[in-house]
Amino acid sequence: MAAHTLLGLCRPRPGLALLCARFSQRAAAGTEYRSSHSLDKLYPPRQDGTASRTTHKNKLNRAGELIVTSEESRYQMRNLAICLEKIRTMVTEATEKPKVVSKETTQKLIESGILFPAGAAPKYLCTYYDIVDYLNISSHNKLHTYILPKINLKEPVEVTMDFMLVAILSVVEKLQTVSFYFVLNLEWQNPFATWNPLDFCNISEIILPMDTYWSPSIFILERVSGQNPELNYMVLMHNGSFNSTRPFQVTLTCSLIILKFPFDTQTCNLSVASFLYPVTDLVMKTRRTPAEIVKDSQSLLLTDGEWKFTNLSILEYTEVIDEKGFSVVTYLISMERRPTLYVLNLILPTCALYLLDMAVLFGPSSLEEKVNFQIAIILGSSMLAVILNNSLPTSSNKPPIIVVFFLGTFLLMIMAVLDTFFLLYQQRKSRRLDKVLRSFQQEPQQLPKRPPGNLAKGGPQLLHPPKKAQGQGQPTKRLWQLQELDPFLPVLEKVLLYSHLVLSLFFFTVISVKWSS
Repeated sequence: MAAHTLLGLCRPRPGLALLCARFSQRAAAGTEYRSSHSLDKLYPPRQDGTASRTTHKNKLNRAGELIVTSEESRYQMRNLAICLEKIRTMVTEATEKPKVVSKETTQKLIESGILFPAGAAPKYLCTYYDIVDYLNISSHNKLHTYILPKINLKEPVEVTMDFMLVAILSVVEKLQTVSFYFVLNLEWQNPFATWNPLDFCNISEIILPMDTYWSPSIFILERVSGQNPELNYMVLMHNGSFNSTRPFQVTLTCSLIILKFPFDTQTCNLSVASFLYPVTDLVMKTRRTPAEIVKDSQSLLLTDGEWKFTNLSILEYTEVIDEKGFSVVTYLISMERRPTLYVLNLILPTCALYLLDMAVLFGPSSLEEKVNFQIAIILGSSMLAVILNNSLPTSSNKPPIIVVFFLGTFLLMIMAVLDTFFLLYQQRKSRRLDKVLRSFQQEPQQLPKRPPGNLAKGGPQLLHPPKKAQGQGQPTKRLWQLQELDPFLPVLEKVLLYSHLVLSLFFFTVISVKWSS
């Protein structure tokens, strides 16, 4: 037996007592000695419990026997001598005590370049697998991912939160919804996941999946739809500090107050909470001040559309549900609308149409032509009102100022048309009166019929008055009638036009004050 042979070689040398005892113990027990250099793990034991007789060169089999072979010579005694020499060399190397160098010293020598020059690979390098094995992550129970990492049950786990707004995707006034893209950073402590970086070549952090250890579950109160974050990893520090950064793209419900549309500023709430754990087990707090968050978000904001991010406020409070308090952090996001597009597409065209209506009203055209122009302008302004109706919500507590603006402008245009109709009516009425007065003017000029006897005395000349009398009497009476009727219409027209102008100026002044306040 090779084991007995090895024992026989070991007896004359007392310095090999430890090695001999080791081999003799393995040989007596019949168990396997698994060397760090062996490949026996590739050959599992048989199902019937018997040891396999498969051997490898210069290795121990599963029965604890050392197999040494040699095929250098054709003679058996020569090969036996070579095998004995190999055994002596193995025993001599085993008795030498190696110089153990700590990992810290090895790392310092590697960094300084003394131990391994440039281009040479060291025999030992720390890896992340060493930390995984040390923390026993690969084999620990999944129950650790569901239980709060608390040593003292009376103290809650503190989760610090950081918020950064990346983009304002859309604001839908009719649906009262807002879409945001933001990044949420969470940090908490786990006292059961720590290690000493000096034992692992100064490795102080490692990246792990989210389901490796416990992580806080996040719930957004105002969320109606959105995409779950795809970045399901977290950073673990050597002191047990976890750091998780998650991007969110969500659609939130927001009470949009459109009273000053399009010069409005909206404030939407984004409430983050974890309703699985009460405030006695988990507390959520913010890490930075609102001013720092606003500064970083404005420098990182990717969108430059209709809405501009202006301010941010933070509110920390405890929400009581079923006699249990839950920690909630609410971010109040303020954004301002850029009104340039609405001013150019709605407000300025409406003002231009109204100025055109006033120009037609004060113009020298006839009243019939004015009515035609004014009706055409009213139809054009109604098309702009249809465009506005498509962008405003169907219900609101108070009508928006821009609706009052369009409605007031429309009513002023209608009043201008009514004024024109009234003046046209007065003009037609005065013409009929003038025609009646003319008929009364011609009746006194007709002479009464005389009896035939008087014709001989007067002659036919009395039936036709002299042309001089006709030229002096009739025109004088007609001028008197026109002077009585003509001054009434110009005065009435001026009163209506200037009152309409004053009312228009008052209306536009009130609208401007409401928009600017």
